[in-house]
Order: sequence, then C-alpha cells, then structure tokens
Amino acid sequence: MPDLLFLTQRIPYPPIKGEKIRPLQILKYLGQFFDVHLGCLVDDPRDVEHIEVLRPLCKTSHFAELDRKRAKVTCLRGLLTGEPLSVTFYHDNGLAAWVRRTLAEVNPRAVFICSSNMAPYVLDTNEFKAMAGTGVSVVDLADVDSEKWRAYAQTGSFPMSWVHRREWRLTAALERRIARECDWSTFVSAEEAALFAAMVPEYADKIRSVSSGVDHIYFDPACAQGTGSAPLYDVSRPNYVFTGTMDYPPNIDAVVWFAEEILPILRRAQPSAQFHIVGSSPAPAVEKLAALEGVFVTGRVADVRPYVAHATAGVAPMRIARGIQNKVLEAMAMARPVVVTPDALEGIDAVPGSEVILAADAAGFAAGCVRAAGPDGAAIGAAARRRVLADYVWAERLHGFDPLLGIATGSVPAAQAGTA
Repeated sequence: MPDLLFLTQRIPYPPIKGEKIRPLQILKYLGQFFDVHLGCLVDDPRDVEHIEVLRPLCKTSHFAELDRKRAKVTCLRGLLTGEPLSVTFYHDNGLAAWVRRTLAEVNPRAVFICSSNMAPYVLDTNEFKAMAGTGVSVVDLADVDSEKWRAYAQTGSFPMSWVHRREWRLTAALERRIARECDWSTFVSAEEAALFAAMVPEYADKIRSVSSGVDHIYFDPACAQGTGSAPLYDVSRPNYVFTGTMDYPPNIDAVVWFAEEILPILRRAQPSAQFHIVGSSPAPAVEKLAALEGVFVTGRVADVRPYVAHATAGVAPMRIARGIQNKVLEAMAMARPVVVTPDALEGIDAVPGSEVILAADAAGFAAGCVRAAGPDGAAIGAAARRRVLADYVWAERLHGFDPLLGIATGSVPAAQAGTA
C-alpha cells in the first residue's frame, strides 16, 4: 500500500473529545488504504498508556510527550517569531525531526494533517516542497479556527483580548497559507467550508466539507442495560447532561450560561431539576458551579454513556461554537432528546421540533428542557437515533475523503498544478 504521513495535535485516543474523535476515525479509515505513519503530541500524562493502542494501526509512529505547563511558557517565543501561540505551543523539536525524516526517507504519497497548528511541521520543510507534483496533501482544518479567536477577542477583556486578536490575525494568515500551498482544505460542515471559501475565494476550488459522524454502535441506547451503565444519579428527578472538555472556552461559556441563567428558570417548572457537567479538566469557573443547587461537576470520567443514557435530555447551550458538536450527535445516537442552540446545530441535518429541540434564549431553552421531559421526549429521542443511523455513520461520512486521496480509483493523485 502507498505511504501516508498523518499528523494530529493530540494523541487520538481515548476518543473522549472532538479533537481526538475525528482524527481517530479518519486514521482508522485511511489505514485501510495506506501504510500510515502517525505523528502526534501527548499532552496529558494519563494518555501515555494509550500509545500501545495506536501503534498497531500504524507502520511507524512518533508520540512526543508535551509538558503543558512548560509549553505555556516556551510558546511565548511566538511573540518574537511572529507565529501564532497555538503553533508554538504544539511545537516539539523531536517530532519536527521525525517529520522531516519521514518525508525524506519514506517519501509518502500522501500527507494528512489534522488542524492548522500542525501544518507548519510539514509546510516549513524542504522535503515537503520536494513532494510537489508527486503526492497529495490534505489539511483537515475541521473548523475555521481564526473565527474562534475572533469571537474570543470580541468577548474577552484586556490583556487576553489583545492575545486573542493577535491569534485571530496570525491564524487567518496561516489558514490562507494552507489553502495556497496544500492541495485540499477540509471542514466538518458545509457552513464552515463556505465561510472559509468566502475568506479565500481564489482557492475555493480546493475546499471541501467532509462531515463528522458518530460511533452508533458504541453510543447505542442498549448500553443503558449493559454492564457498568447503571444510573449514576437519582433518575426520579429531571436530569440534564452536558458533555465535553471543560477547559474549552465555548464549553465553559455554555455551562455557565445554563447553570446561572437557564437552570433557575427551569427549576420554577421543575424544582428538582439537576444539571450534570461531565468532562475532563474543569476550569475554575466550571468548578465553582458545583456550589449551585442542583449542579454537579464530575471531571474526567471513564465512560460518558451512563450519564447520557439515563438523562432526561442532553443539552448543548452553545453560544460560541464552530463546526459539528459531537456531544449532540452522541446524545442523538443514544436516543435522547437534545436541546440545542442554533450554533450547536450547525452542520447537523436534524429537524427542529421532531428530531431535536431548538432554542435561542434562556427562557426558550428552559422551555425546551421542560418539553424534553414530557410526552414528546421519547419520540424526539427515537427520531434522533433514526437520523443518526441514516446520515451520521462514520464509514459513510468519511467516503468524502476518497476522491481527494484517490481511494475510489485505487491510486493517489498527484498534487494539483501550482501547489506544493
């Protein structure tokens, strides 16, 4: 099989967050057609034990252990070099050397990069420039990250607003460079792809959307009856569950909004309602919410399914969001009704009112939660599961990469004329 260099910013296992879930599924899919050479960083000591899970999926691999505390200091060199701090944070000299050796010695027919901040590992090498015309390069940007930084800059306060404004400008420049020098830029939704195409219209013909899916077998409502899936809270009360990495600013904003503004409204109708925040690395602002009546913060859990399976509803009150929300697809797959904001529904073709419950403000969101707890809830959850099975099975979604990498024809296309 032809060789493929695969880079991603975090070890794609365990699949407990979006930036691990999508790369893992893509890695497994592409491994059917390529000998994969995987390079990534391990920024959580607890994830070192999972390295051996991934090695069998790859021909070669390099796992660079990253000390996050040290990286927060060393990444500041980006202020001198003019690089985005999100790039310098994830830079590792050992990984960079491995990438150069792999490009030179293996001469892969394809390069697949997950996220913009990993692209310089390849783009800054002479070895990649030498690939011009002989291989294909795909950067799965997933979301338009520069727009995320723009949102942070506009909602934050000084000095972080200045930092975020700088990230916005420099990340946008890096995204433009990727569009210019790589063969394909891919996104998780048509909306994100269209947004990026509007930003770089001269490269619109090299932009595609390849939607994410969900592991419909793992996230099966039948797991509620499985071993270890007993209720972890009092199911005689209404329970609303949010899942996600809890040091991620959009998730922090979402749960703070729900706990402080939506839940008090909801508890007027459901005095015993409870809110469960399930996910790793809760930020101080999230941990403080546990002091509120009816709010529970779990931290990292081994398995989110028992929390979701027994929930009255999943909730995704996202006000700052990019791309597809895995938490929404996972709850839908488990046949739970999900209450979402318009931002949380981006890229998911679910019918508001019958497959999800859509709400734009605090009062509407609370009303949506009440509806989910009523007679409509079970029917909406069942319809959500049907939608997932029809449209969001991973294998079907990832076929979108086939024409980009030549999988359908069994050969890998050469780079497009004029690109690196």
